[in-house]
Amino acid sequence: MPNIKIAKTICVTSTKGGVGKTVTTLNLAAMYHLLNKKVLILDLDLYGGGIGLSLNLDSEKTVYNIVYDMMNNKFKNINDYIYKYNENIDVICAPKDPRQAIKIDSKYIDLLLYNVENRYDVILIDTNHILDSVNVTIMDRAYNNLFLVTNDPIDLKNAKSIISIFNDNSITNYKILYNNSRDTGKDYFSTFDIKNIIKANIDYTISKNFYIKNIDRYTIDGKILLLDSHIQKNKRKDFNNFKNMAINLIEEKKKKRVTSND
Repeated sequence: MPNIKIAKTICVTSTKGGVGKTVTTLNLAAMYHLLNKKVLILDLDLYGGGIGLSLNLDSEKTVYNIVYDMMNNKFKNINDYIYKYNENIDVICAPKDPRQAIKIDSKYIDLLLYNVENRYDVILIDTNHILDSVNVTIMDRAYNNLFLVTNDPIDLKNAKSIISIFNDNSITNYKILYNNSRDTGKDYFSTFDIKNIIKANIDYTISKNFYIKNIDRYTIDGKILLLDSHIQKNKRKDFNNFKNMAINLIEEKKKKRVTSND
């Protein structure tokens, strides 16, 4: 029998909002596109997902519709809910109404992933910062979990707690990304200090030089930063860092999954 392709699933997560998860998810999608990988972005920031809005996608159907149709035996084809951004990047959008988020049962997220994982090389999942049953399910299914931290005291204290839980439970399929471009005016801690605070190594860094002053213009135009030739040329170091991170995240051997106590 021929080998069935199974996508590498990358969960992009953090302990607080506003750390750059959505922008990072989009830039990783851009990099996989440039690497000629077929990628699905699944927006599971259920209460305020911004992937569809950032890409100017007119999404009539969202992940809520998938779950609703599955629950009511109306689900037929996953293609009915997928929106195409370009030839390599597809998107499933978050609910437009945050009230729909509480109606999404995690068991249907598992079923959703089953329906798409043999269609793509990579699945990128943007999440919220709440460690609920949906996020635990995602992290359990993930090949790697990309955990964002910033130079913010509250963020780092929360990150330390979560990383401690991971380590206490021998969970090793996570990588830490230090986003130093998010709050360039916050230089409270050095990289060495951050490592000591969170009691973990920093695997990847987005430098403060990647700060984009007019980033809102890209969102208004529905563009991804790393697909812009000007950004590729003028932010070459961070472009290469994203490339190396993207390759590493799907090549690294998975060791152990997150498990739920539910």
